[in-house]
Amino acid sequence: MTDIYVSPQVMESQKEYACRVREIIKEKYSSPTVFLRTFGCQQNEADTERLGGIAVECGYTLTDDEESADLIIINTCAIREHAEKRALSGTGQFKKIKKDRPNTVIAVCGCMAQQEYRKDQIKNSYPYVDLVFGTDKNHLLAEMLYTVLKTGKRQYYVSGLSHDKLGVIAEDVPVLRSSDYKAWVSIMYGCNNFCSYCVVPHVRGRERSRNSAEILKEIKGLIDAGYKDITLLGQNVNSYKGDMDFPELLDAAASANGEYRIRFMTSHPKDASDKLIEVMKNHPETIARHFHLPAQSGNDRILKAMNRKYTREKYLETVKKIRAAMPDVAITTDIICGFPTETAEEFEDTVSLIKEVGYDMIYTFIYSPRPGTVAAKMEGHIPHDEQVRRFKALSAAQDEISAEKSKSYMGKTVKVLSDGNQEARNSQNKIVTLDKDVPAGTFVKVEITETKAYGLKGKVIN
Repeated sequence: MTDIYVSPQVMESQKEYACRVREIIKEKYSSPTVFLRTFGCQQNEADTERLGGIAVECGYTLTDDEESADLIIINTCAIREHAEKRALSGTGQFKKIKKDRPNTVIAVCGCMAQQEYRKDQIKNSYPYVDLVFGTDKNHLLAEMLYTVLKTGKRQYYVSGLSHDKLGVIAEDVPVLRSSDYKAWVSIMYGCNNFCSYCVVPHVRGRERSRNSAEILKEIKGLIDAGYKDITLLGQNVNSYKGDMDFPELLDAAASANGEYRIRFMTSHPKDASDKLIEVMKNHPETIARHFHLPAQSGNDRILKAMNRKYTREKYLETVKKIRAAMPDVAITTDIICGFPTETAEEFEDTVSLIKEVGYDMIYTFIYSPRPGTVAAKMEGHIPHDEQVRRFKALSAAQDEISAEKSKSYMGKTVKVLSDGNQEARNSQNKIVTLDKDVPAGTFVKVEITETKAYGLKGKVIN
C-alpha cells in the first residue's frame, strides 16, 4: 500500500470540524454527553479511546448513562457471528432511546460495520441509527458528526475498498484513555496472513505500520505520565515493519527510564523470531513474562487448511526456544474447536498439543463461518453439538493443566501491579487476589499463599 498516512492538512481540518460541532451542540443540548460501547478485541478498545477523544474535542463529556447520552457510539466486532449478533442486539436496545430523545445521535462503526451487507442491514432494519462508518474512517468522526448534525440526515461512510487498498494511518488523534495506569498503543493495523477462517484482512485491510518515532514518543509520554502497563497492539503485532523491525521497536520501548511493563499482542507463530525472544530475555523487568502464541490447532492437516503457515513441529520448536530463554514465562494461546472437516482424531492432536505445551491458559472458540472467507465455502462443517463437546473437552483438559501451573507459584514472592479492589496481576498476567487494598496502578511485592487454576492469592509484604 502507498500513501497510507493521513495528511496533516486533513487532520487540521478535523480540528475545524470539531469547532463547528461544538458550536452546534452548544445550542442543541444543555450539557452534551457521549456514551461509548465496545465489542471485540483490544484493537477495538484502542479505537474507541480515540473516538472518545475526538468526541471530547467536539465538546461532549463522557457518560456511562446511555439513557441520557446525546451521542452514542457502538464500536463493533466481526470476528465471530456471535460477536455480530451481540452488537446488533446492543444496537437494537437504543431504539427506545431514539424514540424518547430524537435528538440523540446514534453511530455504529467498527469491523462489522465495514462489511457492505451489514451496512445495508443497519440502513434498512435500524432506521434510528444516524451514522455508520467503517474502520478506516475513525479519524473523520468530527467531520461525519458535523454532517449529521447540520443536515439532519442519516450518513454512511463505508468505503467498499478491496482489502489491498483499505486502511490508513492517522497520527495526532486525541485519546480519551479508559485508565490512568494501563494503556493500549496501536503500532500497526491490518493483516496479510489471510487465515482461511478470518475476516480481519477484509475489514481491516493489509498490514501497515506506524513510524517508530511516533510510537516511541507515545510510549515515553505514557511512562512520563505514570502509566505502568502498556500493551503494544496489532492484528499481527510481531510482523511490524516500520523503519525498524518489531524486536528493535520492543527493545527501544523497554529501554526507557521508569517502572513499567510492556506487553504485546497478538502474535503469529511464524513471526516469533529468535531475535524477538532474545529481546524479551534481555528485559526481565520492563517486558512482561507473558507470550500469547495462538496455535488454533495441533494437527498439521488442519493447520494447512487454516492457512496458518507453520506445522505442529515448528510451533513446538518455537515454544521450546521461548521457555529456554525465559523459564518463568507464561504461554497462552487461542484454539478453534470444530474447524470444517476436522475429524475426532485430528481434534485429539489439539488436546495432546495443549498437554505437551502446558499452557497457562487457552482461549477456546467454536468455529464460526465468516462471509467472504475461504473456510466458509468449505464442505464438512462440524455439527454444533459436536463443536460444543470438543470445546468442553479442551476446557476440562486445560483446567487441570492450569491448576498444576498455578501450584508452582505457591510460597513464592512476586511483583504485581494492583488493579484496585484487592486485585492485581503479575508479569505473567495471572490474576492475584490481595489480602489488603492497594491503590490501582501501584507495584507491590506479594507472597503467594493460595493457588487456583486461574488465580492466585497473596499477602502484600511491602
